[in-house]
Amino acid sequence: MSRLIQRRVFLMTVAASGAGIAAGPALAQAAVDEKDAQAAALGYVADAKRVDTKKYPKFAAGQNCGNCALYQGKAGDKAGGCPLFAGKQVAAAAWCSAWAKKA
Repeated sequence: MSRLIQRRVFLMTVAASGAGIAAGPALAQAAVDEKDAQAAALGYVADAKRVDTKKYPKFAAGQNCGNCALYQGKAGDKAGGCPLFAGKQVAAAAWCSAWAKKA
């Protein structure tokens, strides 16, 4: 992973970790809603096949939360945590503009 991507992932993780502490375990199973302000700001879609490629030209086929460096679920999980959406689960098949390639 390049240093720039490593730094980006680190900074996003640190920024989101405070929200995770505040949210606590009570929200651990909530799914991210595409209409949520944070999700909308990041262009989150629950199915990467629906990404607006005109709005997000850097999107490439095959990118999804399941293969993002920020995704905290295990391989094969249908959903997992993400520091950008503290206390919520993102779908492995989802995508947002913060996607970063796993090392």
